[in-house]
Amino acid sequence: MTQDFNFNNELSGKIALVTGGTKGAGKAIAERLVQAGATVIITARNAPELENNSMHFIAADLSKAEGSRKVVNEVLSTYGRLDILVNNLGASSTPAGGFAALSDEDWESTLQANLLAPVRLDRGFLPQMIAHKAGVIIHIASIQGILPLYDSTLPYAASKAALINYSKSLSNEVTPKGVRVLTVSPGWINTTASEAWLGEIARNANSTIEEAQQGVMDALGGIPFGRPAEPQEVAEFVGFLVSPRAKYLTGTNFVIDGGTVPTI
Repeated sequence: MTQDFNFNNELSGKIALVTGGTKGAGKAIAERLVQAGATVIITARNAPELENNSMHFIAADLSKAEGSRKVVNEVLSTYGRLDILVNNLGASSTPAGGFAALSDEDWESTLQANLLAPVRLDRGFLPQMIAHKAGVIIHIASIQGILPLYDSTLPYAASKAALINYSKSLSNEVTPKGVRVLTVSPGWINTTASEAWLGEIARNANSTIEEAQQGVMDALGGIPFGRPAEPQEVAEFVGFLVSPRAKYLTGTNFVIDGGTVPTI
């Protein structure tokens, strides 16, 4: 028996939270969920550059436990429940130079933002999802979880690998209780931050932006599609995963990388 879906209101009545939802892929995901009819909350340390009345913004530093508590308390006190949690927040600000250049603080700050922030939010929202026997949790990881670049993002890669493993284990526990848990591992995404990064690489190497982009793709082992992903392409897939159309999908790590990662 087939079922028709209206993609423009298929999330009507759903309450969704997108972390890191003010920029890049997080912003695109939040906009996609609004388009599908969801009530969307976004959180980040700083408010979005342009005010968006269609979303509820909560200022919070999720790398700290009190930031996660603030978000959980405000969402549940305002809306009474959460149906969709997209743990999109990701950060990598450690220095290049391999293992010897990294301090305990570099490791701890990266693990707090990329692993413990989603763990805390999951722990805060899962009890009411389980009580309602419904909910979807998405963890945005990275292909670096299985394709690390040791010279520049070692803690980030390690934290994303841990997130992938944790997400699968959590799915095994809570899927029988009605909550779907999925991981999305994008490759390189063309964001404002990545454009600025390319500009810095080009300046340091006295090269063009195009040459800098090709150099990054070469470092990744090549992107067969020939370019990084656009934020909207990642958002469209996340929009599908949290929808009723994907109701049998759980426990899987989906890679969106233009063909970068080889078959394992």
